[in-house]
Amino acid sequence: MNILVLTSSSDSFNSIRPELEIFISLAKAGHKITLMTQKESAYSARFKEFGIDVIEAEYRKKISFKTISDIRRVIKEKYISIVYATNSKAISNAIFATLFSDVKLVVYRGTTGGLYRHDLGSYLNALNPRVDGVVCVSKAVENHVKKQVFGNTKKIVTIYKGHDVSWYDEKPSNLEDFGTSENNFNVAFVANVREHKGLIYVVKAAHELADIKNLHILLIGKDISQEPYLSEIENSGMKERIHVTGYRSDVPQIIAACDVLIHASTRKEGLPRVILESLASGTPVIASANESSLEIIEDGINGFIVPIKDAKAIAKKIRVLCNSSEILKNVTDHAKDVINSKFSHYETAKKYIQYFESLL
Repeated sequence: MNILVLTSSSDSFNSIRPELEIFISLAKAGHKITLMTQKESAYSARFKEFGIDVIEAEYRKKISFKTISDIRRVIKEKYISIVYATNSKAISNAIFATLFSDVKLVVYRGTTGGLYRHDLGSYLNALNPRVDGVVCVSKAVENHVKKQVFGNTKKIVTIYKGHDVSWYDEKPSNLEDFGTSENNFNVAFVANVREHKGLIYVVKAAHELADIKNLHILLIGKDISQEPYLSEIENSGMKERIHVTGYRSDVPQIIAACDVLIHASTRKEGLPRVILESLASGTPVIASANESSLEIIEDGINGFIVPIKDAKAIAKKIRVLCNSSEILKNVTDHAKDVINSKFSHYETAKKYIQYFESLL
């Protein structure tokens, strides 16, 4: 197959790896992959290593005549049979570029919500009649998309954005750099904070846990050092044991050094990458009961599910793990199981090949 991928590769290495490794695996399987993306990225060397042709592209406008023209030219010159667009601006330009052609247009959908029949903007996305297929990152996303699409002309599937545990073989971070140590019970929370990430419930949970003297909480990400979080930390009773790290590029290594990750999102998400990174690193997860988290976490097996917006429930599960080395060992021992099966990168690549072939 000759496949043209319209995507962005300008984010951090850890962020883009699960997606871009799919295209490398397709190239390794013998398919001709062309990427229209940023030529200078953390993945440039790997693209070159596996013979992936990279054409410089930036997706800044919903409709760019230059981008549309460039896509059309590449389709013609490289005998493209499938165009796969992974972000909203790439999708809208791809729709116009593929009009009146036989090429199959597939789009990626990574979020629940934001796609509605009554929203005209959705017709520059997955709802457009020109779109032949939609790859959804989770069953929760697939269910939402199917509710919005008219008829059955589009082939809508879930293909998880899988991981490989070997990606996370690096040495865990030295927690002493953050004011704690491996001898303590260490809890990680990771997010570039917005209200729906649920940080407030993690910090409120700390109020319930101040009596556990060896408990430390690492808050990792942007925009944490602001109100109302600072006041909650100040009044938590464990101010000296809550460590705000700021943005970090070594998040998987920090998580690997911790005992548990908290994912406290208060609304639906596509497929939380940080949960998969944590499990692939061997660290179990306490997650709020969002649909996508329920697809990953088996309650009591590789972590725990707690009600959304429930600080007391988060605190209760942390206390259980603190108090029982047996329960902690059990969920830790099973953390990687779902990555090696349901969320395996190799399973992801195989399903992409099967899906693309089914469209032709």
